[in-house]
Amino acid sequence: MRTRLLSEQLIKKRFPHLRYVRVHTNGANKATIYAWNEDLQLPEQEIRSLQHFASDYLHPYACFQVKSYHMIQPDQVPQVERLPDSILKAAMNKGLDPSMIMDSIHQLFPYGRMSFNQYDAATATIHFDFHSITWVHPSDKERISHYLRELIPLGSSCEVTYY
Repeated sequence: MRTRLLSEQLIKKRFPHLRYVRVHTNGANKATIYAWNEDLQLPEQEIRSLQHFASDYLHPYACFQVKSYHMIQPDQVPQVERLPDSILKAAMNKGLDPSMIMDSIHQLFPYGRMSFNQYDAATATIHFDFHSITWVHPSDKERISHYLRELIPLGSSCEVTYY
């Protein structure tokens, strides 16, 4: 699976002259690459190169568009937040699979068990269930959702039902 973090790393490796790179899911099976070079610009040739690279090497089920980095704010892309090392490691794993996603959540929230429920292809939404032995605090629910967004493929969203 191609996560946001892995995709950004692949882009930076292929295009080392890009100073700023951010990838963001912005709809069902859609993602946007935001980038700037050292001159804080994104020439048309660079846009075409990034689009070609994305279609060949990034998540095959996502349609990518490329925008200049300054569009992050008008597009209301959330800021990157610090992640636990276990989430970073999992998100950067090229062999990431659903069981690894759930294991990553279990490590951080051992009082519950996450399971895959279903995938809604029409909305590109992955549905998970979280069965807890105790009440799940709203801040933990937000953290779980945030971590899952970093672990699921680009172009997908997720929903968690708590039991």
